[in-house]
This record gives sequence, structure tokens and C-alpha cells, in this order.
Amino acid sequence: MDFDLTDEQRLLKDSVDRMIEDAYGDFEKRKAYRAEPLGWSEALWKQYAELGLLGLPFEERHGGFGGGAVETMIVMEALGRGLAVEPYLATVILGGGFLRHGGSEAQQDTFIPRIAEGTLRLAFAQTERQARYDLFDIATTAKREGDGFVIDGEKGVVLHGDSADMLVVSARTSGSRRDREGITLFLVPADAAGVTRTGYPTQDGLRGAEIAFSNVRVGQDAVLGEIGQGLPLIERVVDEALAAVSAEAVGAMDALQTTTVDYLKTRQQFGTTIGSFQALQHRAADMLVALEQARSMAMYAAMMSEAADPRERRAAVAAAKVQINDSGRFVGEQSVQLHGGIAMTMEYKAGHYFKRLTMIENLFGDTEYQLRAVAEAEDVLVAD
Repeated sequence: MDFDLTDEQRLLKDSVDRMIEDAYGDFEKRKAYRAEPLGWSEALWKQYAELGLLGLPFEERHGGFGGGAVETMIVMEALGRGLAVEPYLATVILGGGFLRHGGSEAQQDTFIPRIAEGTLRLAFAQTERQARYDLFDIATTAKREGDGFVIDGEKGVVLHGDSADMLVVSARTSGSRRDREGITLFLVPADAAGVTRTGYPTQDGLRGAEIAFSNVRVGQDAVLGEIGQGLPLIERVVDEALAAVSAEAVGAMDALQTTTVDYLKTRQQFGTTIGSFQALQHRAADMLVALEQARSMAMYAAMMSEAADPRERRAAVAAAKVQINDSGRFVGEQSVQLHGGIAMTMEYKAGHYFKRLTMIENLFGDTEYQLRAVAEAEDVLVAD
């Protein structure tokens, strides 16, 4: 199988790498972005739009470039390497993914061009306190009333939910809390009457929000996809998001491994650089091996995220996430230990990379959860 990038993909990689290096090469800039009112840089978001990154996965008729999973992998790896804080995952991958795969023609024509030009931000309001990682465990309700619906419930840890203009909300239109059927997705304006948002910084420097819906009324045109059949759409978009964050994790690990090796080459102890000690060289080599294992699985996840069979896609993406989680934890722990006390300070970037890798480890399912998903998916495939 050919893993080489095309000329267009190389051009994309060069462009996004340069932009992220200019924006995040100096770690102090990241601190300044986080201190802005939204917790990230609106000026930089405009640069994303001008470079075409916000329209990357969308069709040309909607102002996009028609990019696929490989193009997304290229962008996400660069964002991970820079430890970017902008809501690219929340808006383009998650929110945009729901519109691409489940939006009506009218919804796509209305919202996707605004995403591409940087004037519309989305967030996926899915997680509930009792659900853990199960995507089908939804207690939020959407009851029929007239020609629309009334939504009631609470969602937690909504990625960049505090700065979103529009929310993709999962709610139950029929069935009991853990039924796989009866889940419907809605596009809800973030400033709709009855929506209450409480934003906060997350441990990795990004933003999250607790969102409550109390008697929130939406029309029929707010329905995203088919009524009661939202779970397959959620699973598809989340698998694509897992492939995307796998690439982001590779970028973060790459930067962390490079930073650690540079530190070993400059830090002196006992009259010589500590990188001259063979035991530390072995540990740095092990970090590189873990990084390359993760890189291979991130490529695999990117290719399989577009698989036609959802069972094959789920097994592949879950397996990739297991390796990403293991490699991320190993690279992070080794980096902190090899740096010593400096890696534990807020002023130094190594610890921040480890925090982001730890958050990714738990995003949409930790290692144990993904291992179960691999086993269940493979059992179904073997049975067939």
C-alpha cells in the first residue's frame, strides 16, 4: 500500500505546518491565546479560514475543498504538534461531520459555507453524567409539540460549548434511556430560550461547558438526519473524530519526543550532557518506537474511518485508539521523567503536551472501553 502523499497533500502539509509554527512556535503565544475572551484566538481562526482549513472536508459547492480523511489527518497532526487551542475538532470534525453525513440539502447550504468562512462555530452536546462512554445512553428528551419538539435535559463536558453558535444535540424522542433506537439529533442555536451554558477551562488548556436545556423549543427543520435513527450517524461521526484525534496525538507525541531529545542534548550533569548516557538513549529510542507505532495506527484509522462497513470501521478505529492511548501515555511519562522537575512546571511545554495526550486518552472512550469495542466488533464480523 502506498503511504506517500500526493503533491496536493504535500502542499497542504507545508502550508499548515508553516502556519502552526508561526502561530505556536513560541510557547508564550499559546498562553496569550488562552487568555483571550473565548479561550482561543479569533484572529488565528480567521487565518484557518483564509488558508481553507475550515472548509477542508466539505464539497466545493459549499465553499470547501473536498478533502478526505488523509487531508484531515495532515491538519490534525499539525494542530497536535502546535498544541493548538482553537475549536477545530468541535466545529469542523464533529459539527461539520454531522452536517456532511446527516444534514438536509437546505441545512448544508445554510450552515456549511458559514463554517468554511469562519463565521459559524458548532459543538456536539452529547455526553451525560450517567452515560460514561456509551453513545446510546441518553436521558435528554425531545417531546413532540405541535410541528416541533421541546428539549429537556443536561449535557456535560461539551467541547468548546461555551463559544459555539450552534449546538448539535442528541435527545431521546422515543424508548428508554439505554435503547439504541429512538435517538434524534437536533441543530439548536446556542442562544435559544431555555439554553444555559457554563463554560470552563479543561486540564489541557482547551474549553468545555456544562449545558442545560429547559423547555427548549425547536421546529421540524432543526432535526438532523432521521427521527429516531440518530445513533448510526453519531457512531460514524465519532469514529471519524477518533481518527482525527489519533492524528492529533501523533503530532503531540512527535513534538514531545523532539523536545525531550533536544533537552537530553543540552542538559548537563556530571560534566557531560545527559544524552551521552546509554540508559537514557535507550529510553529515548523506546519513545521513538512508541511514536512510530502510533503513527502507523493513526494512518490505519484515517483510511478505515471511511470504510463502508460500520463494523469494520468501528473495529479498526477502536484498535487504533488503543495504540494511541498506550503510546501517548508511554511517551508522556518518559518525557516527564527524562526532563525531571522542569516538566512539572506550568511554564514549560512538556507537561502541557502530556496533559493533552491524557485528555485524548479518555476522549470518546478510554483504553479498556476501546478494547471491549474491538472484541465486540470482531465477534460480530466472525459470526457473519
